[in-house]
Amino acid sequence: MGIQDIIEGKKQWRAHLARVKALPPDYQIVYNEMQKYLFKVGPVDLEDGHLLPGIVDFFAGGAADGKGVLELIGPDVAAFCDDLIKDSRTYADVYQESISAKSATEKK
Repeated sequence: MGIQDIIEGKKQWRAHLARVKALPPDYQIVYNEMQKYLFKVGPVDLEDGHLLPGIVDFFAGGAADGKGVLELIGPDVAAFCDDLIKDSRTYADVYQESISAKSATEKK
């Protein structure tokens, strides 16, 4: 990864954050909670993927339609996030695999 890639990545992230700040306040709060949750338990490819920008697109559409954020995702933010990443490989999966591999090695 070169310096140009880092600079481009920062530009994209700043543009993404500007889109988040353009959302209504309740959407921003829920987005920030979702982002924290996904960074903790989320998919391994979260930073490379389109999940976070997709959430902003979804929220922007809901806000444009005049819907409240909880009308879109329901009352349980974590359950909504879990449903988004249900088919993705997570850091918890990677950790579990490393423990299993270590355990198998120790048994030999």
